[in-house]
Amino acid sequence: MGRSIWKGPFVDQHLLNKFLVPLKKGVKRRKISKVWTRRSTILPQFVGSTIEIHNGKKFFNLTITEDMIGHKLGEFSMTRTRPTHKVKGNK
Repeated sequence: MGRSIWKGPFVDQHLLNKFLVPLKKGVKRRKISKVWTRRSTILPQFVGSTIEIHNGKKFFNLTITEDMIGHKLGEFSMTRTRPTHKVKGNK
């Protein structure tokens, strides 16, 4: 079940400030250093920005495109790794 339409999309206030301050200064391409919030929704103002998003262990670079609008940031940073099995050596 999604969020109510009348509430609007959820974006952490500090993340919104990081994106809107450079827009007011007239900077077109934005590089936001590190973001820990994975629960925030991607807004149209974020398109074209490059951020480093935390997956719980390390940071991944993410360039936001138009196709990502409306999704959460956490959907684009994988938190689980594929299991690797031991390879038996020759005896």
